Amino acid sequence: MFQLMKAIICYLSYSGNTEEIAELLKVRLEARNFHIDMYSIGYGVVPNLYEYDLIFLGTFTWDKGSTPEEMKDFVKEVGGKPNNVYIFGSGDTQFGGDGLFCKAVDKLVNFYNCDYPGLKIEQSPRGSQEQLVTKWLEGVLEHAKSKNIRT
Repeated sequence: MFQLMKAIICYLSYSGNTEEIAELLKVRLEARNFHIDMYSIGYGVVPNLYEYDLIFLGTFTWDKGSTPEEMKDFVKEVGGKPNNVYIFGSGDTQFGGDGLFCKAVDKLVNFYNCDYPGLKIEQSPRGSQEQLVTKWLEGVLEHAKSKNIRT
């Protein structure tokens, strides 16, 4: 019997930009026959991430390159460091320039020891940046396959 691959997309979004990225990822993963669960961080019981083939964490960057407290709390509640985590996020170069752009993504990539780079989107993923999301996801799936993570 064929079993759908399972992925979860957990995201924190105030302005809606990170949520838009999460929704794009969901659509593209569903097109590849993944079963997708969405979790908006800060709402409801924290899911058991260890039940998923792939885990996507999305955040925005806040206050001079900081990771939002809600994301830090979520990471603590999840516990452990699964090896199938992929990080994405939105940011804005007008607040701190390139040096602080999507710094929360970098911090989570480092925390989870990810060996695949995080996706960084300037504000909304609409327009040409939508292609960045698609290309990044294709890379994620190839990377996961090379690590023998079921995709």
